[in-house]
Amino acid sequence: MNKTAYKSRGKQTKKRKGIVSMTAVAHVLSTYNNTIVTVSDLNGDTIASCSGGVCQKGSRKSTPHAAQEAGKRVGTVVKDIGVDELRVILRGTGSGRDSAVRGLNSAGLKILTIADKTKVPHGGVRKRKKRRV
Repeated sequence: MNKTAYKSRGKQTKKRKGIVSMTAVAHVLSTYNNTIVTVSDLNGDTIASCSGGVCQKGSRKSTPHAAQEAGKRVGTVVKDIGVDELRVILRGTGSGRDSAVRGLNSAGLKILTIADKTKVPHGGVRKRKKRRV
């Protein structure tokens, strides 16, 4: 058997395809514990992402400052690739929603639209069964 076929090649860098349009979509998922910022192209393929947990550790990752830093990091990466304009989609009810958008804006990206797609429960949960005495 050829042993070289099973050798690990080490860390390989992912080559990014050239972005065709200058517009991308930023998805901001903000929970009570963390904020995740993901930027995708118009087809839905992820270009870059970052979370508050990368910038801050422990309980500080749920703060607006961590969300703003995550937005700045993603913004600089995306700006280097060639994206200039963003459409932002917000999800969740955490404290980092507005701060993440502020971070994207401070990275030098032009924000076209901001949409809130937070899922709202309707109808509620099923009631308990009636108590029999």
